[in-house]
Amino acid sequence: MRLLVICNPRAGRAGDDSTREVLRLLRAEADVQVCHTGTEAARSSGDDRVPVVLGGDGSVHALVAALLERGRLNAAPIGLIPMGTGNDLARTLGLPLDPAEAVRVVLAGHERAMDLLIDDDGGVVVNAVHLGVGARAAERAAPLKPLLHRAAYAVGAALAGTGTGGWRLRVRVDGAQVCTGRRRVLMAGVGNGATIGGGTPLTPAARPDDGLAEVVVSYATGPLARLAFAAGLRRGRHPARPDVRTFRGRRITIAGGPVPASVDGELEQVAQGRTWIVRPAAWRVLAPAAS
Repeated sequence: MRLLVICNPRAGRAGDDSTREVLRLLRAEADVQVCHTGTEAARSSGDDRVPVVLGGDGSVHALVAALLERGRLNAAPIGLIPMGTGNDLARTLGLPLDPAEAVRVVLAGHERAMDLLIDDDGGVVVNAVHLGVGARAAERAAPLKPLLHRAAYAVGAALAGTGTGGWRLRVRVDGAQVCTGRRRVLMAGVGNGATIGGGTPLTPAARPDDGLAEVVVSYATGPLARLAFAAGLRRGRHPARPDVRTFRGRRITIAGGPVPASVDGELEQVAQGRTWIVRPAAWRVLAPAAS
């Protein structure tokens, strides 16, 4: 194989020793060229090299966005060696979280078609976007990641869960208004993958290749309701709660705000609203062989 390996020094576990070991394993079996950003990889995507990301969801997001902009998204499959903090896309795909084991998956070369969420500004979502208290938790967790790694998410959630009264968001799924904005929303999520924050099953029924996105809306804004929602969320049992509603669709609009948002782990503010449309089988990933 001819590989174009994207090393992200900001990824959660991409230390020098880990990166050197992964590169050693890849070079033992493949012709490897190294670059350092998704944009750099997209500029080099005209040859027959397979791009391989050493990082997490944010690193894959950056590469997919750059390849889409250049019209090269489906030119080759993308390999992923999970070396981020949360690695939620890897979890959905069943990729080994041990980098050395993930190298073997990349070298085996089994391709899987993947859906992609594209928003009305041309932005992409490879795993999940969520708005509200979860994104606020990610904001609080961000400065703690270098010290606490995955545990930073739990601390961030605890800090964010106190004092928020929710947001008046309006949600449409395939043209039907499912959330009017009359009730405050604690959190709204749109999942192509199943988990966020290092394994929290926000949209546990989501599948990244079925042509649909999973949508979850939580109205659990009271103090006790927030605690119960958080406990259910950690176990993936929140969809059964009476103050949580779930939907599936191809076109999702969330309006209202401003509200904090986390897009594949990257934080931003949604000022007025945004629409996401599912593009089926928009890209391909190297994943474990189907059983």
